[in-house]
Amino acid sequence: MNDLETRQLRYFVAVAEELHFGRAAERLGMAQPPLSRAIRVLERQLGVALLERTTRKVTLTAAGEVLLRDARAALDAVTAAARRTRQAGGPSPRLRVALKADFDGGLLPQILTAYSAGEAVLSAELVLGGVGEQAQALRDGRADVGLVFSPFDGHGLDTEPLLTEPLLVALPATDPLAAGPQLRLADLAGRRLPRGSSAVHGPWGPDPARGRQASPAAERKPPDVAARAAYHLADIFSLIETGSVVFFVPASLAQRYPRPGIAYRLVTDLPPATLVIAWPQDARSPAVAAFVRAACSVAAAVPAGTAAQKEPGRAG
Repeated sequence: MNDLETRQLRYFVAVAEELHFGRAAERLGMAQPPLSRAIRVLERQLGVALLERTTRKVTLTAAGEVLLRDARAALDAVTAAARRTRQAGGPSPRLRVALKADFDGGLLPQILTAYSAGEAVLSAELVLGGVGEQAQALRDGRADVGLVFSPFDGHGLDTEPLLTEPLLVALPATDPLAAGPQLRLADLAGRRLPRGSSAVHGPWGPDPARGRQASPAAERKPPDVAARAAYHLADIFSLIETGSVVFFVPASLAQRYPRPGIAYRLVTDLPPATLVIAWPQDARSPAVAAFVRAACSVAAAVPAGTAAQKEPGRAG
């Protein structure tokens, strides 16, 4: 069997994620007939069927599911190798730290201070992204280390927990649900999160435009204006105040951003979130090791309970 090529893997991943040859071809910037031929050649090369094709739909076979998982990992590794090589060979190598702005448990300034006090460390560069994007940034080489709230897809990564704190829901202050001190997920029926998913699933539930499993078609056509503003906290807060969306936030962030138009309420059946420091399993960088040590040291010095709201159910 000939070795697989990255081009073949990219073609297959596009079809497997879209489950539609036309959309996959559009995504790849090519015509559909050569894409279909390329997938058939790949199947013959591997000696297995990867897709079940009917006139109505395309589905993955068991072999296709396996290849999709491993192909994603292989493409991530190739992309990461190129990015890390360019970064290491540049005139000013940096330690790239992935995070969602303000989703750091209030620890980032102290971590950066502790890290910079070490010897022979690289300058830190913040790589900001949306909720749920940090793990993928570590896998594909856009970042070297990250601050991430769990749960998340941690394959290929090592982690250390830093702190655990309650998750609150941010509601319009005029929402009837804000009248009580706390609520349950079921109470959020009819409310939507910034990227369009139902709030009753919580922050980690099915989301049409979040994470590496997201549909590229959904990313091209976000469900509403809220989805287009999903990366920016100021925009999300404005949308909450107008009643367009609700949003789940760690207690430390709610403490940092009191707003008259927003009420933060505890959701009693929502488990707390743990902030972790994450990095690629194969990382051998002294700078990554120094940053991890600094993060763990800072977190260990935080008195228990200081990350939580004093009275989370009535914040805001």
